[in-house]
Amino acid sequence: MQNLTKMTFEAGSRVTLLFDFWDVHGPAGMVLSVFVVLLLTVFYELLKVWKVQLGKPFEQPTQPAFPRPFPPPLHSSDRQGSSAEFASSLSESSLAPTEQAVPTPSPMNRWRLHGIQTAMHILQVTLGYILMLCVMSYNTWIFLGVILGSVLGYFIWFPLLSQI
Repeated sequence: MQNLTKMTFEAGSRVTLLFDFWDVHGPAGMVLSVFVVLLLTVFYELLKVWKVQLGKPFEQPTQPAFPRPFPPPLHSSDRQGSSAEFASSLSESSLAPTEQAVPTPSPMNRWRLHGIQTAMHILQVTLGYILMLCVMSYNTWIFLGVILGSVLGYFIWFPLLSQI
């Protein structure tokens, strides 16, 4: 009693994906299945961006929002000038914004944010495993659907990270 399972990719139009009810028998079903897998992969990439975006507002800034202006250098001839000129240059530099105000969330909001990030992580991991099992059907078209969906999702969603 041998149980031989295929371990090589094939390009046929017959495959069972994930469950017995998702049994593909022809080209039209294969096109629809590849499209569904492609959309799932694009959604997976969107989840990755959303998870990063959720944590962004509460991160500490790495650089000041505006460069701090330096007061003009004082030459020996300028030192004899009025002290009002010197005081105005100091007050201007002290009024310049040096860092963005980072909102500090309340403990309730932190727990809510952490709960949302945890739910998104569970969804992302689950979807990742589902896509892995789709690839493990060893169907070339499904595999290409996952790859194309990943490329398309990255192309669409990751430029949004620079706008956050």
